[in-house]
Amino acid sequence: MTNHPVEAKVKAASTGAFLAGLAVAMLNAVVADSSLLGPLPAWLQAPLLALVPTALAWLGGYQARHTPRSIV
Repeated sequence: MTNHPVEAKVKAASTGAFLAGLAVAMLNAVVADSSLLGPLPAWLQAPLLALVPTALAWLGGYQARHTPRSIV
């Protein structure tokens, strides 16, 4: 299997999901009750909220049909 670089659409989706995850984490910490994530240690809650959407967006973007590449 050849190793191709990750496409721009995948990077953009991952970045957007990461920023959205950070926003949700900040809202959860500042405004809302964090009882949903209560069973998790405090140090794990913020990274988890940021990384799970990022990973799901990356996987969705990667599984999407890729842009055809010309053979050079």
